[in-house]
Amino acid sequence: MKLRDLSILEQASLLSGASEWDSRGIKHAGIPSFVMSDGPHGVRRQLGSGDHLGIGQSKPATCFPTASALANSWDPRLAEEMGKALGEEAKDLGVNVLLGPGLNIKRNPLCGRNFEYYSEDPIVSGKMASGLIAGIQTNGISACPKHFAINSQELRRQASNSVVDERTMREIYLTAFEIAVRQAHPWSIMTSYNKVNGVYAHENRHLLQEILRDEWGFDGLVISDWGGSNSAVEAVKAGGSLEMPSPGYTSTKEIMDAVADDDLSPSDVARRAAEVAEVAVRTHISGVPRDALLKQKTIDEHHGLARRIAQSCMVLLKNRMWDDHPTLPLQSKCRVALIGDMASNPRFQGAGSSKVNATRKENLVEEFTYASDISVSGYEQGYERNGKVNKDLADDAMALAASDETDVIVVALGLDERSESEGLDRDHMRLAKVQNDLVRNLRRVRKPLVIVLIAGSPVELPWIDDVDALLYIGLAGQAGASAAVKVMTGDVNPSGHLAESWPISYADCPSSQWYPSAGSDAVYREGPFVGYRYYSTANVPVRFPFGFGLTYAQFSYSDLRTDDSGISFTIRNDSDIAGQTVAQFYVRGPAGGVLRPDRELKAFSKVSIGAHESADIRIDFDAYTFRHFDVETGSWRIESGQWTLMVGQDCEHIELRAEYSVAGDMQKKPADPELGSYLHGDVKKANDAQLDALFGFPVSRPKKTGVFTANDPIISWQFSQGLIARAVARLLLRNERRSREKTGSADLNALFVLNMPPRAMCKMTNGLINAAMVDSVVEIANGHLWHGIGSFLSEYLKNRRIGRRIAKELHHE
Repeated sequence: MKLRDLSILEQASLLSGASEWDSRGIKHAGIPSFVMSDGPHGVRRQLGSGDHLGIGQSKPATCFPTASALANSWDPRLAEEMGKALGEEAKDLGVNVLLGPGLNIKRNPLCGRNFEYYSEDPIVSGKMASGLIAGIQTNGISACPKHFAINSQELRRQASNSVVDERTMREIYLTAFEIAVRQAHPWSIMTSYNKVNGVYAHENRHLLQEILRDEWGFDGLVISDWGGSNSAVEAVKAGGSLEMPSPGYTSTKEIMDAVADDDLSPSDVARRAAEVAEVAVRTHISGVPRDALLKQKTIDEHHGLARRIAQSCMVLLKNRMWDDHPTLPLQSKCRVALIGDMASNPRFQGAGSSKVNATRKENLVEEFTYASDISVSGYEQGYERNGKVNKDLADDAMALAASDETDVIVVALGLDERSESEGLDRDHMRLAKVQNDLVRNLRRVRKPLVIVLIAGSPVELPWIDDVDALLYIGLAGQAGASAAVKVMTGDVNPSGHLAESWPISYADCPSSQWYPSAGSDAVYREGPFVGYRYYSTANVPVRFPFGFGLTYAQFSYSDLRTDDSGISFTIRNDSDIAGQTVAQFYVRGPAGGVLRPDRELKAFSKVSIGAHESADIRIDFDAYTFRHFDVETGSWRIESGQWTLMVGQDCEHIELRAEYSVAGDMQKKPADPELGSYLHGDVKKANDAQLDALFGFPVSRPKKTGVFTANDPIISWQFSQGLIARAVARLLLRNERRSREKTGSADLNALFVLNMPPRAMCKMTNGLINAAMVDSVVEIANGHLWHGIGSFLSEYLKNRRIGRRIAKELHHE
């Protein structure tokens, strides 16, 4: 049967999920149901009712490095290898659509979900995501890049309005998605929870139709984040295809009613249904039982791949001389004291929907025992993981470090499970005080001090001058420990480079004064000055610049050549060891032209070069090299004039530069003087008038009304006039804090509910609650207790009758 032969009811039924992870199918039309699963860095295949928060158990799968770590490899080909392995495991576990990668821009280091995202730069994010997507889809499995778009904070995430100027949105926050869509052609994409300039992402026509579909040519399936759909009818109009997880048949009825009232075109319903059907057929897997597990061969091979990927992701941030040789790699026959809870109890991934049930788990203590020519003098925990002071642990660590049996001290530090999680932004950029105190005390021992740092985002490093070597391994996946040991012992030459800037302190961040937004609007006041674009333009010192990374080799750059289609240059390895480096290509626009950051990354190339050998590198200009988005014409333009082309090993250490004359499609256009502080990137001094000049219109400043709507998060009920609503919010807040303190992990269920607006109830309850019942809940929140309860019960009975009727009609058809 052809899709057009389906009734409008059947077509409408395809546009919402059947369960937590399954779409609806129509057997007589040959449209199978398909399975979706979280999978940015590993397949989280759940059975039964499941959950979308990573709480329930899932089948064992390989836990690869998280996106924040993978990005530090600057190697899209490696990302593609990882994608192929992810797609293979998805297929073996009966998953049709893998929900990843996440490629939102890291606007601020405190975002709780930054470990799932690649970079502060759209070129790095887009290229790395493209590799992963291409790899996944070689298996006939759909990748589903997310969260489209402008998703930058977890607080109020389902009820936050991201307010951003059009040019910044296009150049910073959408370019990564554009690269992924144009280069890798994903078959599906997931929208974000938040509003974008006042319109929910899943029903934002400007995003979904005008940009994603019309401009970029995307013709695939647009899936809502779980509970992220607002209006099923408006989503269909705007280009949203499938809302998840399952609203029962409430959305089906809303769509049917809208068609009957001529408020929705049947052709739009058919178009969206076709997108669902296309992915269902294209990704169909047959013969995989629900209890299928990975084969041992796959487990072994993919663990080895996870180790190889982790090795390329690790960033050597410091390595000073000790007794006429570098601290790392460790000298032959040295005796190592291992200190730190994370050395024996590893943390290699974040918390939330991406949490993988790893097939194996490694730790540094065990892996060091396998290292040849290195011996372990002992292990001490050193600190309490939860940050509590324990003098005995600290004293035991000091004793081991000072022992005559110890030559080198290796300390594993990092953020704990409470610090980085979906649903919760970090409160600060600091490590636990007990960890910082331990490092300062160990410095007194006067032996080489090596820090292994475990975190998905930057942290402040008050002891950086006291340590001899710092290896940042990030959240490196299940094979991260063995990879780290290979790097420290010299079996592997580190080649990772930071995919985000590391500020000296959180106060230095461009958005530190207004992040996260506790109100309904998250105004992106910093405009295009995100990450290194801010630090380099405003001349703010950083701890480590974007793109930074050391190796055991030494490289020199020379002979920059330009022509009409790109640049060429030579890199020489001046050392006795083979190694890899990342050549980074930056541009600076014409002086006196449109508002721009001082420099912008436009391309990069990771190259392997043998000892005392050279390599000629070629980087071609492309559609992204010189463009900017011109708001007046609503189009991409290229400004004529003298551009500066720069090649460096990071954004601050520029090795080569040349002036290059660009003949664009517009003359140099001076920036508006009304931009004031923005002209120098000094965003923290920009006033409201300058903000309005950046946006091109007055930015509204909403005021609190004290009246709650279906789109206000439940956390805001703590200020409700209604006693019951106020008590519910405050109880949830109290219980979440207590749970975090007791277990050492975030209470994801409580956080989801607190950040959830009531309207999500009808999207998450499999039809148990509809929109009218949500309105009754809001009445209760606004202090109308008895009327709200009465209307809720009345609508509940009506909703059950309608749901049974629609189910019967579909079954009959």
